[in-house]
Amino acid sequence: MSSDTFPTIVAKHNQIAGVSTSGKIIYTCPMHPQIQQDHPGNCPICGMTLELKTVSAVEEENPELTDMTRRFWIGAALALPVFVLAMAHLIPALGHESWVMGDTSRWIQFFLSTPVVLWAGWPFFERGWRSLVTWQLNMFTLIAIGVGTAYLFSAAVMLMPGAFPVSFAPDGKVGIYFEASAVIVVLVLLGQVLELRARSKTGSAIRALLNLAPKTARVVQGGGERDVPLESVQVGAKLRVRPGEKIPVDGVLLNGRTSVDESMISGEPIPMEKNTGDKVTGGTLNTTGTFLMQAEHVGSETVLARIVKMVADAQRSRAPIQALADKVSGYFVPAVLACAVLTFIVWAVVGPEPRFTHAIVNAVAVLIIACPCALGLATPMSVMVGIGRGARAGVLIRNAEAMEVMEKVTTVVVDKTGTLTEGKPRLTQIITANGVTEDDLLLTAASVEQNSEHPLAAAIVRGAKDRGMKLQGVTDFNSITGGGVVGKVGGREIVVGKFKFLQERGVTDWGMLETKATTLQAEGQTAMFVAINGNAAGILTVSDPIKATTPEAIAQLHKLGLKIIMLTGDNERTANAVAKNLGLDQVEAGVAPQDKHGRIQQLQQEGQIVAMAGDGINDAPALAAANVGIAMGTGTDVAMESAGITLVKGDLLGIAKAITLSRSMMRNIRQNLFFAFAYNALGIPLAAGLLYPFFGLLLSPIIAGAAMSLSSVSVTANALRLRNIKL
Repeated sequence: MSSDTFPTIVAKHNQIAGVSTSGKIIYTCPMHPQIQQDHPGNCPICGMTLELKTVSAVEEENPELTDMTRRFWIGAALALPVFVLAMAHLIPALGHESWVMGDTSRWIQFFLSTPVVLWAGWPFFERGWRSLVTWQLNMFTLIAIGVGTAYLFSAAVMLMPGAFPVSFAPDGKVGIYFEASAVIVVLVLLGQVLELRARSKTGSAIRALLNLAPKTARVVQGGGERDVPLESVQVGAKLRVRPGEKIPVDGVLLNGRTSVDESMISGEPIPMEKNTGDKVTGGTLNTTGTFLMQAEHVGSETVLARIVKMVADAQRSRAPIQALADKVSGYFVPAVLACAVLTFIVWAVVGPEPRFTHAIVNAVAVLIIACPCALGLATPMSVMVGIGRGARAGVLIRNAEAMEVMEKVTTVVVDKTGTLTEGKPRLTQIITANGVTEDDLLLTAASVEQNSEHPLAAAIVRGAKDRGMKLQGVTDFNSITGGGVVGKVGGREIVVGKFKFLQERGVTDWGMLETKATTLQAEGQTAMFVAINGNAAGILTVSDPIKATTPEAIAQLHKLGLKIIMLTGDNERTANAVAKNLGLDQVEAGVAPQDKHGRIQQLQQEGQIVAMAGDGINDAPALAAANVGIAMGTGTDVAMESAGITLVKGDLLGIAKAITLSRSMMRNIRQNLFFAFAYNALGIPLAAGLLYPFFGLLLSPIIAGAAMSLSSVSVTANALRLRNIKL
């Protein structure tokens, strides 16, 4: 997994966010991740302030939040008396006072609202102007035009009262709307503050992961031990981990025995027993014994660092459904501007007196209430929160597209070895032909298999080493994918592999060995046939136990309405034994890697939406071909690179979690989009004055501003609910 855009994980709480491994600071837009630059600024598409691309271990102060909060409080303090003065004529105790509607009150409103609009609201005008210059119309276009129109009209009334015709002031004074412009700015600022605070919570999942790593590690060197900063640990270093301490980096136990709480990254609450030779993961918690370990992966190569990078990248990715919101937004702002112009014309031509004033007020209300910020936030907020929730449960999502497709999956295709089973087969039986000893058969087969990466080969090699055998050198080694291996040991040609593979090489004198192999395969064991110098030499049987969580996972997937198909390169008898035991819907055995790829495509042509789960290099083509590839976190890097989702724990229960999360996330996105669309569909006609002919009611721009801000907050709050869903 590449780490070129994520800083080395060194467990420093003052880690700088946004710094890549090359030292370059990257800023990006939370709603448009394709926008990236090396300096702060605003997004040219939506106008939002760019954020650092990565998240630091500690929730640092957000400069934009600080600035917006300051502008909000100062603006609110100045806007409150403006609002009171403008509304004073509605208060019975003050309504009869002449000063309420007099020049003094109007000038006070002018002087107090000016800093609110021109200082507190200045960021909105900057963004609105840029949107017009670049013709990337967005929420700030409408805010700037709406607030600017209300303020400039009112300022012109105060500074140039003689410029307006008498028809504008039937009661002697032209109406002013300083309270509308000032209060709208304050309400928009409030919405920005609440939104920024909520958005900061979406990084909580990454911060929680970053904080898993300890600050130091205890290095054993030269007969002594000393604590060093984690970034100083090198590959191969020997580290001492005591009870209650976090494991600093990925490695292997050299001696000792313990239990490790891996729930922080796997979601499983039960501590895992670890013995000499077992792998341990940095950031997990050592609960019981003291042990000595050797560092194998440090810095950005650790599982924790790779998880954090994957989550960070995924949170910035875009779900395909976002294209709908983008397409609508592309037409939305021009349409709103057209509606505002139409509203102005209608009120100015056929509205009641003062017509021009009514036209200004209602056009401004349309511009403000139709602000598309809720529409823009609907998808990104749900994506960020949902992917963070998945990370806490051990479901790592490479991009939002994978989660959107996951909701629609109808068929789950799984490999057998390492997916349904432990992936650590054990040598169980050695059956020899006449004239061949068990030791000779095992030694020659293991010597050839030591050059193979297949799990069955590892079981044979491990079985030989457990018997104290010293493996011999091999020449002319060749591995045939989906068939077996060939090599020379001590001048003899050794062939190990499937029965069909050896038959194709002319080895046919199996006799009773074939019958015995058939019986063992029916019991779920895998038979590896061995030939020496072209003659049948014997059979080595290997069994791979089913993972303890697999039966429960299959039951959950069936409950979710999914069809489960097993595609395996293993023989038909062994595959059928496993499938029958687990209650799978369909099984296809003896499938070569390239055939898995083709089978996935065939299922897709039949109209199935396919998720493929696998863990080996041979699964990579099928994982890439599937609608959604799901890699076991215990598998190979190639498999994880080919997959859209990685399950940290490496068992199928994670698929059920991923599907539940996907369905919840997509439901949440649709809710947000519905709120945004319905809100605007209802709000624009009301702001334009739809109720006036029937009830004499007009929507104040102030109410429009409050509704606009609340719509963004409601979308954000709805997205944050995903943090608490049960998987």
